[in-house]
Amino acid sequence: MHLSTIITALASLGSIVAAHPGHDIRAEAAERAAYMEGAPLQARSLSHCASSIKRRGMTNANIMRRQQAVRQLREARRLATHAPLLKARDIRGGLNSSHHSDKHVGPSTDPSELFESGGTCILGPDTTQGPYYVTGELIRKNIVEGQPGVPLYLDVQMIDTNTCEPVPNIYLDFWHCNATGVYSGVFGWGNGDPNDDSIIDKSFLRGLQKTDAAGVVQIETIFPGHYQGRAIHIHVLAHSLDETETNDNNTLADIYTAHASHVGQFFFDQDLINTVEETSPYSSNTQPLTMNADDIILLQEARMIDPFVEYVLLGDDISDGIFGWISMGLDGKENKEIPPAAFWTEDGGVENPKGGWFPPGPPGGGYPPSWD
Repeated sequence: MHLSTIITALASLGSIVAAHPGHDIRAEAAERAAYMEGAPLQARSLSHCASSIKRRGMTNANIMRRQQAVRQLREARRLATHAPLLKARDIRGGLNSSHHSDKHVGPSTDPSELFESGGTCILGPDTTQGPYYVTGELIRKNIVEGQPGVPLYLDVQMIDTNTCEPVPNIYLDFWHCNATGVYSGVFGWGNGDPNDDSIIDKSFLRGLQKTDAAGVVQIETIFPGHYQGRAIHIHVLAHSLDETETNDNNTLADIYTAHASHVGQFFFDQDLINTVEETSPYSSNTQPLTMNADDIILLQEARMIDPFVEYVLLGDDISDGIFGWISMGLDGKENKEIPPAAFWTEDGGVENPKGGWFPPGPPGGGYPPSWD
């Protein structure tokens, strides 16, 4: 997709400029378009790593890890461990369609047919962090904090695009909105109740995990809800290698100077979204739902890469939960400063007055104590 085509498409968006106030979709999409237009193949895809990954045994290890995770989750949730996995993903579908395979998946299905797929290797354009990034969040596996919604368990693997090796010992930051489209940690018009300034002190659906020797983290969350102007997505930020220190309170040090080697988003099949959106509390969200096919940022990515999470349902009903997996590439040599929207400190949330796509509105807690 040429940059001129994307700019034309952006012009047709009319008044849909900001999903949340302070988040300019057209500006973000233009940056991503420019990146995708000029980036070399190895910076846009992990396809050049496929044979190397398989030769090193990573493919088989991934299959076994995902299979074991599903079995353990079913046992923990007291679901039938012998039941067929209901969905097998295939990447032949389009933006607004199912990615399901037409093959039968049952208890006797070889795990490699389900958990091995060329669609698992993707690289999102590394340009902007998207709205509402907050530094100082807790290092933890479970980021739910009591938020209602469909349970979602994610297996995320990071691969260095220069070496095709997994990236161990790197912290990944995750954040997304809740079932009704509200982000924690930021306060302003357009993000939930504009009169509830306590939201800046909350940290639900945010957290970090450190990759293991295989470059993998597993997190527990809920399926994201939606907000106007964007398709449903999850943000992920990889902190720079060898430059991350931790505090005794299980957070990263130096929250006022965040550095990253990768920033991206990943997405979900439209038919899965539609199914989740029919359940409570998602169905109570009065904001318009943007379909995958109408999200200009996703449209760009999906023409060159596969930014969709692969998944299986854990039980007979969507409420039993979803297990998903995805691999993402990063340039281990990259190191850039990322301006957060806010800082989560020992005294609560503090707005960053100098960046990070913070929405307009009343201040949510003043300035950081050491900011000048």
